[in-house]
Amino acid sequence: NSGHEVLLFEALREGLMEEMQADPTVCVFGEDVGHYGGSYKVTKGLADMFGDLRVLDTPIAENSFTGMGVGAGMKGLRPVVEGMNMGFLLLAYNQISNNCGMLHYTSGGQFKIPLVIRGPGGVGRQLGAEHSQRLESYFQSIPGLQMVACSTPYNAKGLMKAAIRSENPVVLFEHVLLYNLKEKIPDEEYTLCLEEAEMVRPGEHVTILTYSRMRYHVMQAAKTLVNKGYDPEVIDIRSLKPFDLHTIGNSIKKTHRVLIVEECMRTGGIGASLRSAIIDNFWDYLDAPIMCLSSQDVPTPYAATLEDATVVQPAQIVAAVEQICQ
Repeated sequence: NSGHEVLLFEALREGLMEEMQADPTVCVFGEDVGHYGGSYKVTKGLADMFGDLRVLDTPIAENSFTGMGVGAGMKGLRPVVEGMNMGFLLLAYNQISNNCGMLHYTSGGQFKIPLVIRGPGGVGRQLGAEHSQRLESYFQSIPGLQMVACSTPYNAKGLMKAAIRSENPVVLFEHVLLYNLKEKIPDEEYTLCLEEAEMVRPGEHVTILTYSRMRYHVMQAAKTLVNKGYDPEVIDIRSLKPFDLHTIGNSIKKTHRVLIVEECMRTGGIGASLRSAIIDNFWDYLDAPIMCLSSQDVPTPYAATLEDATVVQPAQIVAAVEQICQ
């Protein structure tokens, strides 16, 4: 089994670089993506390899360069738009909803928008409210948009490549605290399916559905749960839209219990949508109410202790499983 060790940001960069080498229409727009190499180094060295036009440093104008990405996609390019921080993409919300989500439909299929929108979000280490945004709940109701969240170097590279190749507009969520995760990934080329969940830990007692950084809080809790005699099944849903109801459903048919753990907000979050999809499709298999642990509905505080209090911690996951499995 040949492979090489990479950090998550390097895995993303590798995926992007391979697609740029394979397809001359792939290009990158964003602030500091060029000669600076991206604020989280995902585009490091790419400007030297591919030139200033394919790795374009933009002005600080998300609305404008996301719109340019939509236009470029309509005209046959495959743009990757980086929001230096997810919160900044709120400035491009009109372009993302009214344009990139709708234009294939409103043009009667004349235009495709093979656009990837990516960047770091999530609650980091004291970045303050505006820089701790999770935009998955904002974007999930936009028709025509796909959403995936990476959580390991392996799936980061595979999802990046798949997103670039997709004919649909795709939002790829990265997490500010996961960029330095290290893992061995294959030397040979691979891509992943954009609509598939990942089985992280098979188990019998309860299905825990999670994604992004919360995968690690769940796995930490799982160690404690195993010591207490529980056998949790952990699934990283990865595809936030559409949900992989096949994988999720098969798990529920086995365990009959569900806990959702997310970093998204409680109101109108991914967990709320996931819970209703499960009730619609797998109600008869449930032996207990679906529990959902989400972030508090507050702007993320700057103080570290308060910041920790707004997001789900491993101890809460352990307590929730004990309650569900009573």
